Amino acid sequence: MLTRPTLGIRRRGRDGVRWVAETWAWQADAVAIGEQSTTTPLLAPRYRATTLGGTALIFLYAFETMAVTTVMATVTRELDGRAWYSVAFSLTLASSVVGTVAGGLLADRRGAALPLLLAVGVFASGLLMAGLAPTIEVFVLARFLQGMGGGAVTVAIYVLVGEVFDGVDQPRLFGLFSAAWIVPSMVGPLLAGVVADTVGWRWVFLGVLVVAGGATALILPALRTSAQVDRARDPDGRRRLVLAVLVAAAVVSVDLAGRSESIPGHVLAGLGVIATLAALRPLLPPGALRVARGLPAIIAMRGTLSAGYLAAEIYVPYLLQACYDLPPWQAGLALTGSALTWAGAAQVQGRLGERLSHAQAFGAGAALLTLGIAGQFLNAALHPNGVLVAICWMCAGAGMGLAFPRTTVAVLGASAEEERGRNSAALTMCDTVAGATSIAITGILFAAADGPAATGFATVFAFCAVCAGAGVVVGRRTAG
Repeated sequence: MLTRPTLGIRRRGRDGVRWVAETWAWQADAVAIGEQSTTTPLLAPRYRATTLGGTALIFLYAFETMAVTTVMATVTRELDGRAWYSVAFSLTLASSVVGTVAGGLLADRRGAALPLLLAVGVFASGLLMAGLAPTIEVFVLARFLQGMGGGAVTVAIYVLVGEVFDGVDQPRLFGLFSAAWIVPSMVGPLLAGVVADTVGWRWVFLGVLVVAGGATALILPALRTSAQVDRARDPDGRRRLVLAVLVAAAVVSVDLAGRSESIPGHVLAGLGVIATLAALRPLLPPGALRVARGLPAIIAMRGTLSAGYLAAEIYVPYLLQACYDLPPWQAGLALTGSALTWAGAAQVQGRLGERLSHAQAFGAGAALLTLGIAGQFLNAALHPNGVLVAICWMCAGAGMGLAFPRTTVAVLGASAEEERGRNSAALTMCDTVAGATSIAITGILFAAADGPAATGFATVFAFCAVCAGAGVVVGRRTAG
């Protein structure tokens, strides 16, 4: 799934658009970057199609990610699918894990063109199905396709960049990809809310589908000239794909089993969490699940941040709509405020550099995140004012901006050169799986605590605050 960048906004997006391509052993050649001194404009003829098309696709995915969070409460209400609320998010994250791995394996074998076209087709099918969904079950299936397609699109775009761009020009393009998240994060929630209030939530998806066709047309010239390759199959590829499928299936089983609202269902959900950890363990550095000092703790730190923030985020606009009677466009402004403080705090920690150690950034960021989520717990329980909900979420965004970017820097600094790709992939995997699993668990808690009422929201935010608070402890183990 496409993810938010280090320079600003958070996931579904994070880490200089998160260098996800390293999951499939593709990396920009650092030596080439150092050896070349002459840059080429990003809109030069040989770059133009990739620059415009790639940026447009990332922009659209960023908008869709922010828009869905804003309108999901409306969708589940109109489709009579309150119990599926968390599934629509956790399933998308889980399927993106499979999409990323599968798309990367195909790109390694055949080049970028084929997997990118297939991925865009799957993603577009998900948008169309969501916009026309007659029932919540069809809508959730559409979200599965969106996750699969989005994950594969990320990989294919990065591989295409590696094929088309010289090493010296790649960092500037990734910076542009990061910037492509900023505008959707600022205006996406507001625009999606206005669309849902006027012409209906279905056009949030159908509108993105129409524009996606134009973005794909922009990138087609680059795909026609993309390198056509036929490499040998990765001997470890099948194992990684199987593990990715097992992780995704285990995460989804947690959410689906918990929907039964019975003791046997909750037992099965607990077993699903255990299965998720078992399938995830081989994909992480040794000691990550037990938070061993150093690199394993940094990987775990990323997981605690995502588990707390991502699960809480999807309930913030829901809380404002269900308990404060705000329309979707006003509820979405809380997400915009968080995006702004995330971006600002990320810039602050970047400017401080080594004056702010990684451990200090982790501790301060996790503390602010915990404070913001704990504030939402009080807002859910006491209903003081909708403005306080937005303020608390801005606090949480600032915490993520301080801590989240440092996880990538810390992992690269703690890794040997030949291990950076593998460890960066593990960081991304832990991030996505932790977020999806936390969302699945909050779905169970939300349903068990009487759904969209004060107790339901308070229970969810209490759990997320515990996850974020664990980051304060984990952060102390990242040094060494």
